[in-house]
Amino acid sequence: MATDHIDVRYVAGLARLHLTDEECSVFQPQLDAVLEHAKSLLEIDVEGIDPTAHAVPVYDVMREDVAGESLPVAAVLQNAPEQAQQQIRVPKVIADA
Repeated sequence: MATDHIDVRYVAGLARLHLTDEECSVFQPQLDAVLEHAKSLLEIDVEGIDPTAHAVPVYDVMREDVAGESLPVAAVLQNAPEQAQQQIRVPKVIADA
């Protein structure tokens, strides 16, 4: 690691947090403990271990995309709050450019 100590006020400033002196005195030892633990992880021998994103293999969990029967237009429009020209009308969501 580049440094053994990171000031909790510095980190709070990056996060735009305003901490009192009491909060800083509580959080500083906690931050130091986290950094010490992270430093201990550097000592673990990971030679020959392939990097992974998941602990177990992830398989395709999506269903097959198969075309199915659609609802009739009249049934869909029946529940629409507003409709025009066989379409559902919705409020404009894009501001004028």
